[in-house]
Amino acid sequence: MSGFKSDFLRTLSERGFIHQISDETGLDDLLCKETVTAYIGFDPTAPSLHAGGLIQIMMLHWLQQTGHRAISLMGGGTGMVGDPSFKDEARQLMTPDTIAGNIAGIKKVFSNYLTYGDGPKDALMINNADWLLGINYLEFLRDVGRHFSVNRMLSFDSVKMRLDREQSLSFLEFNYMILQAYDFVELNQRYGTRLQMGGSDQWGNIVNGIDLGHRMGTPQLYALTSPLLTTASGAKMGKSLSGAVWLNPEMLSAYDFWQYWRNTEDADVTRFLKLYTTLPMDEIARLSALGGSEINEVKKILATEITAMLHGRENAEQAAETARKTFEEGALAENLPSIEVAKGELESGLGLLALIVRAGLASSNGEARRHVQGGAVRINDKAVSDERMSIGSGEITADGVIKLSLGKKKHILVRPA
Repeated sequence: MSGFKSDFLRTLSERGFIHQISDETGLDDLLCKETVTAYIGFDPTAPSLHAGGLIQIMMLHWLQQTGHRAISLMGGGTGMVGDPSFKDEARQLMTPDTIAGNIAGIKKVFSNYLTYGDGPKDALMINNADWLLGINYLEFLRDVGRHFSVNRMLSFDSVKMRLDREQSLSFLEFNYMILQAYDFVELNQRYGTRLQMGGSDQWGNIVNGIDLGHRMGTPQLYALTSPLLTTASGAKMGKSLSGAVWLNPEMLSAYDFWQYWRNTEDADVTRFLKLYTTLPMDEIARLSALGGSEINEVKKILATEITAMLHGRENAEQAAETARKTFEEGALAENLPSIEVAKGELESGLGLLALIVRAGLASSNGEARRHVQGGAVRINDKAVSDERMSIGSGEITADGVIKLSLGKKKHILVRPA
């Protein structure tokens, strides 16, 4: 157990959220004394966050649960510039319309984890475009830019990596660090924000904001970062074989989201129960003690608890039931993901490889061919080995669909339209 006095840091510590804190004692004392406002910045680079961002959302969730005020900061202004942190190349610039659309998509997810409103402990959703778009460049250079040392900025790992590879680092991206630091100062002046949190790759940027605040006369600001997560086998969090594990339901169904967590590696189960669910620590300890075949039951609990927070308890339990029917009873569950194929195409016959790609079970015909050759593909629960096979109306079952399966866990219903 940690020696933290505040509920927030104690909770974060015992659940494995803490990588670094700029001043542990100072922050712990502040959290015990008053309601602290803290924020995490989110880049609107897509219309949804993916599961890799869940650790940050859960940090804000626990902040609010322990009596403090959470700010989810949308990078509507900085999104127009792009963050160079550890990227191999410059990001494509987005139009204001794209950014606005992405922010609208991301907002939907947060209300599942935070209570927004006007109360002293209600969370706030803020867009840094509110102050960044109105900046007067010369005033900004004079008041903020003069506090930054180029020598020090060149020493940051994210910048050094690009320069060591002799990759171009544009002036535009160089400014991103200044803008992000300025956000912290602006949030302090507007909302009394004292703490910025983020992934460990953001440490340099957050400390920059603390330094700038010090030079511009704010009270002491604080930094807290979470470890950058990979799975036990080294895969990046939030990525699956078929792509990003999106949080927005229109981009990934509750069933597919549930399946992603159900497939957690054994070595990750306890860690993920602590980070991604709100189950009490003694319950997590009890579940973690189960071994052997019981670990699969624990994985189902893990998947259901995480899915319930995002998609609602009913959808999570429906996903668990769909999986149980499909895998344990071999039944055809109506709630499986499905695609529609024109009746005409089925009447004239559709190539098996093309169908596998269209169903999202492979990204190319070559990958689909390897799946077939490896014996992983089944039509209506019967293994198929002929990659030249044509799928037609003869394969439609009594339920009016064709069940296409890859391995034991991926099933798509093909519905004639």
